[in-house]
Amino acid sequence: MDIKEEVRIIKRGIEEIISEEELIKKLERSREEKRPLRIKQGFDPNAPDIHLGHTVGLRKLRQFQDLGHDVYFLIGDFTGMIGDPSGRSATRKQLTEEEVKKNAETYKAQVFKILNPEKTKVVFNSHWLGKLSFAEVLKICSKYTVARMLERDDFATRYKEERPIGIHEFLYPLMQGYDSVALNADVELGGTDQKFNLLVGRTIQREYGQEPQVIITLPLLEGIDGVEKMSKSLNNYVGINEQPQDIYGKIMSIPDNLMIRYFELVTDVPLDEIEKMKIDLENNNIHPRDLKKRLAREIVGLYHGKEASFKAEEEFERVFKEKLYPEKMRELVIKKEDLKNGKIWITELVVISGLVSSKGEARRLIEQGGVKIDGEKISDPHLDITVKDGMILKIGKLNFIKLVIN
Repeated sequence: MDIKEEVRIIKRGIEEIISEEELIKKLERSREEKRPLRIKQGFDPNAPDIHLGHTVGLRKLRQFQDLGHDVYFLIGDFTGMIGDPSGRSATRKQLTEEEVKKNAETYKAQVFKILNPEKTKVVFNSHWLGKLSFAEVLKICSKYTVARMLERDDFATRYKEERPIGIHEFLYPLMQGYDSVALNADVELGGTDQKFNLLVGRTIQREYGQEPQVIITLPLLEGIDGVEKMSKSLNNYVGINEQPQDIYGKIMSIPDNLMIRYFELVTDVPLDEIEKMKIDLENNNIHPRDLKKRLAREIVGLYHGKEASFKAEEEFERVFKEKLYPEKMRELVIKKEDLKNGKIWITELVVISGLVSSKGEARRLIEQGGVKIDGEKISDPHLDITVKDGMILKIGKLNFIKLVIN
């Protein structure tokens, strides 16, 4: 494979390279010296369930692996205790060491669904950041100015609006930059919201006498609501560890205008084939629903296998087209002593299902028509319902729960 083809593969689905000329030079030198490039991406272990948004970067790392380069999957267990201020309008809650370690282990258990374990070096930045003396931290701080820090949008906005900025938040981009020094990174990947931090890394590397890393920024994948960035906290995510039928159903719910973007960023479908899909959609040569079913199969297949993708499609058709219940449903056991005259408050029932985090969220869901009992929509969040063994509670479009009285 020539350099041009390698660059073409790397450029799929990216936002920006700083700079492409530097990347080409690094790739050429890599071949001359027979030394793979060191590719780095950091992950803060604050929300460890990997969803499709995370896979945009992970899949790019895998492409670098397939091209013969070394990948460093960096778990920011030390910087996670600072908290990344990127895009934040307020100081982020700092994680405890125990929380960070627990979340980091969850990450490690998931990433190898995408990355090649034999070509991945999992590293924790506490290994070097935790050993820095106070004098060494001061030395790193001396490499950057407060004025430059205040150039970043989130800090500038908070400063202008007289909202607090913790001194420790200034340390985050500096520590992330020092990660690149510790690893002598050739390339660092990150979302577009990480651009400032990535640029700081280039500066810090120069200050320590290293050739600056090439930056590759990646788009932030919209969630299934089609509006906000995919996020577990917004409940618009598709987790790669979710059941096949749940992944399939969620993908079928995305807006039509996101299909091509999902194909490009989170599937292996070739770009020329995706371009043909785009033309066929514009010319009404293919029904959007058929294309979305293909997208759902592709994504389920990546994480659960081809057979599971077709079974998930059959289940989806059974539930949504034929208006039948899924063959397999989660059971929710309710003790008789927890019922009052055989009844339970519907809002409480939705909460104990575990699918919402608060009574307020449950009430809103009920008022919006998102809750059904045995196919009947419940719209009154104050209602007490009589519970019978085998009742089916439906929450949202995808969640069916069989109630079991014990």
